[in-house]
Amino acid sequence: MKKSVILIFTILFAFLLALTATGLYIYTDGLKPVNKDSYENITFTVNKGNTTSSIIKNLKKENLIKNDLVLKIYAKMNPGNLQAGNYVFSKAMSAKEIYEILTQGKATFDTVFVTFVEGKRLTYIADVISKNFEFTKDEVMAKLDDKDYVKKLIDKYDFLSEDILKEGIYHPLEGYLFPDTYEFLKTVTLEEIIERMLDNTGVKLSKYASTIENSKYSLHEIVTLASIVELEGARSKERSDVASVFYNRLDKNVSLGSDVTTYYAVNKDFSKDLTLSELASCNGYNTRGTCVKGLPIGPIATFSAVSLDAVINPSTTDYMFFVADKNWKTYFSKTNAEHEQIVAKLKKDGLWFVY
Repeated sequence: MKKSVILIFTILFAFLLALTATGLYIYTDGLKPVNKDSYENITFTVNKGNTTSSIIKNLKKENLIKNDLVLKIYAKMNPGNLQAGNYVFSKAMSAKEIYEILTQGKATFDTVFVTFVEGKRLTYIADVISKNFEFTKDEVMAKLDDKDYVKKLIDKYDFLSEDILKEGIYHPLEGYLFPDTYEFLKTVTLEEIIERMLDNTGVKLSKYASTIENSKYSLHEIVTLASIVELEGARSKERSDVASVFYNRLDKNVSLGSDVTTYYAVNKDFSKDLTLSELASCNGYNTRGTCVKGLPIGPIATFSAVSLDAVINPSTTDYMFFVADKNWKTYFSKTNAEHEQIVAKLKKDGLWFVY
């Protein structure tokens, strides 16, 4: 009898645990952006007298949130007065961001909320700006690559150095404009947009000022590595291990062997495989070729706070290799033989990523 009762309670506990885990996943996922890459502005109106429930229902109707029930629960846990007005949102904003803006009453047609996502090149930033303001993409890129303007920025920001103007650098400010959601006046100048993003970069880097100062790597090298880890670290929790691999390879004077640097070097996106000639190409960015032993000449993308922290606080490991499967799980190994075995097994099990 006692064994039966224990068994029933064990099954019940396991069921409740699974139910809780599922509920937590649904809740967390429901607060995430509908599409973190969809940065176009959507006007949303809240009329006087609208209830919180009706406002959330309309947000779901406009496809600005993933799950209206989840946001209702969040609103109950974080009570606030959703204020009437006209708002500008995007699908790249999280439900929490939208809710906070509504409770703070940041309603206006005179400002624009613009989201830049991490792991993107400078050309993407120019594209986002051109889609939200009266600047063409070519105008934005011309300003970002204007050496006279960049020199003024170097004088203004202590984290910018002459390294960004080295011969062979594609774009001086690549990787230095921090990805985030910004609120700009519609009449904002291009310089104000650029410098707001640089201000944010300065804030993020200032957290690690003393560590960077005492590092054997320059700030430019740390930013460069953070951009690589951003693209190579499939999962946030694994990025400190990914960073450790690169540090281990740098310490042993072994090529980083990072495909993402080659993609940037040959100006190719990630939708296609690299060719043998591209992998062997010789320039300051390609760490798969024979020309670059250490870090590439500069950053290759924007980086997140998570990737920056991983580079500042890497794991202590003996790993020299890593590879991710098609489900973005990363496998680490100490020797090339182990690495090749993992790759072979992934291919055999149908887990190898194919374009």
